[in-house]
Amino acid sequence: MSEKRVSATRRIAAPAAEIYAIVSSPAGHVAIDGSGMLVATDAAQPTKVGDVFEMHMDRRPLGDIPNMTEYDVTNTVTRFEDNRVFEWAIGVRDRGNVGHVYGWELEPVGDHATDVTNYCDWTDLPETMLNARPWPVVPVEMLEQSVANLEQLATRA
Repeated sequence: MSEKRVSATRRIAAPAAEIYAIVSSPAGHVAIDGSGMLVATDAAQPTKVGDVFEMHMDRRPLGDIPNMTEYDVTNTVTRFEDNRVFEWAIGVRDRGNVGHVYGWELEPVGDHATDVTNYCDWTDLPETMLNARPWPVVPVEMLEQSVANLEQLATRA
């Protein structure tokens, strides 16, 4: 059995509020991802637990899953602490939540730096589903790349 939570952490030379503005915005997710899989969205920025935002996905640029093309993902905010935590459950419009959450945790380090953690967590997924396929499906390298992309966005002059 694999770990039920994978994460990547990095100190970024930017205030937590600036980083939070990026990670809590649906458009920020598109910029952070950088794979071409997430399609730009005009969804409003979520502001509380229970808010829903949709993302349009297009797997074709990645070419990693045969026969998987375009689909919509409905995300529900599960944790929200302004300038500190933004977490959402992944769901598919016609099937509901698929059992894991993504999130960002921010820990200010003074006024001009923030320890940033990006994570994917399957802790609440029932054991029967965990045993049905290999977990986690999100490699830590993907999260590390997301944090690196976020750093570039947050520290641009």
